Amino acid sequence: MVVVGTWNLENLYRPGGKYGPRDVNAYLGKLKALAATIGALGVDVLGVQEVGEPEALSDLASSLSGDWHTALSRHPDARGIRVGVLSRMPVTVVEDVTAFEAPLAAVQNADTGPGAAQTSRGMLAVRVEPTPGVTLDLAVCHLKSKLLSFPGGRFAARDEGERARYGAYALYRRAAEATTLRGLADRLVDGRGQERAVVVVGDLNDEAQAATTQILLGPPGSALGTAGALRPDKGDAWRLWNLDTLIPEAERYSRVHHGKGELIDHILVSRALIERVEEVRSVVDHGLPSVTEDPTGRRDAADSDHAPVIARFRL
Repeated sequence: MVVVGTWNLENLYRPGGKYGPRDVNAYLGKLKALAATIGALGVDVLGVQEVGEPEALSDLASSLSGDWHTALSRHPDARGIRVGVLSRMPVTVVEDVTAFEAPLAAVQNADTGPGAAQTSRGMLAVRVEPTPGVTLDLAVCHLKSKLLSFPGGRFAARDEGERARYGAYALYRRAAEATTLRGLADRLVDGRGQERAVVVVGDLNDEAQAATTQILLGPPGSALGTAGALRPDKGDAWRLWNLDTLIPEAERYSRVHHGKGELIDHILVSRALIERVEEVRSVVDHGLPSVTEDPTGRRDAADSDHAPVIARFRL
């Protein structure tokens, strides 16, 4: 068995700064809470989001029982957060992507100024070897947020026109990022999805039926729960399957926004893995806070405002 997961750690910074815990005690409390949850998951490879300093991920790894390996994207966003990996197995970095997938052009991301031609933060692809001679490729992402920010660091729009424009800009960029992630997945799968064990994980910042999430799936016609789900066809060479429908219905959310549960953290797999899935869960049993548009309000909070999502595979 190998257990793969994804978890947005919510502002994992060392103390100080604009977004991190205000003091050492709050930071140590966060590390303790995160480590307890990760330990209880029994996870072997975990894609993580919202890692600030590289040292913070090292601190978390040191808080876990046993030997853990880490990898981290070299490309943080403007807030200083990036994606990474915690693994019980040695990790080889395959790609660290920021440029939009060619020939995508830059997209508008503000009322003025140049367009964005790269992802909000790097997308990291790594390779691990769960058993000798068996490799698994994992792509980790954190797509552009639906929680909007406005010029001057505001989290509230001046008027409805501004709110609508910046909602559109965020959607443009998230769609371009999803297309870029799909390109990364294409390189990992390499037209051999029936043989290559590829997992794409991350905070997609939207639910399974959103257009941006659907971009990642590849050829249509084989969604889980449909008649064609496991029927072999030529699309299997490239297709990814979202495991969301395998999560027990009562757990099918990973964040609570204004009181409403949303599943925005996802695990997608290639054809080589789809019939090897033993269990998929969103681990919400420790409870989740209801978040708002302001990411600074929980800087001293322990644990995370997202639930980890895990999948157990029989390899």
